Amino acid sequence: MEGLERIIREHRFFAGLDERITSLVSGCAKNVRFEAQQYLYHHGDAADELYLLRHGRVALEIAAPGRGALMFQTVEEGDVVGASWLVPPYRWQYDARALELTRAIAIDAQCLRGKCESDHDLGYEMMKRVVQILVERLQATQLQMLDVYGH
Repeated sequence: MEGLERIIREHRFFAGLDERITSLVSGCAKNVRFEAQQYLYHHGDAADELYLLRHGRVALEIAAPGRGALMFQTVEEGDVVGASWLVPPYRWQYDARALELTRAIAIDAQCLRGKCESDHDLGYEMMKRVVQILVERLQATQLQMLDVYGH
């Protein structure tokens, strides 16, 4: 477990947190691997994990009727995939697909939510970090829309 705990502690999503908190989080973590074109998750499925990307790139996609999947953002090493694990009803709001071999730390959402409920300091830190991800994704999507529509 020490290896996972070190990786979690060094990931930028957990930057500045004390070892007590990263130790709690690492108890919910495991290594995962996705081949190119493999989905991490699909829209509407249970949001049961948070992914800390260690290697590779992942496309975040939405389904557009009559047009298929539209990629709205690409995330890579050092990024986080999956914010829906913390927001009821805990369902993915888009698809996530590995563009190449991708390695990540998967943090079990139910385990982490339980720890957040028991330790409100941890819960507050997770909420602040997830909100930051949501704001960054919204800003990136807004810039992409401006580019697409030429405004």
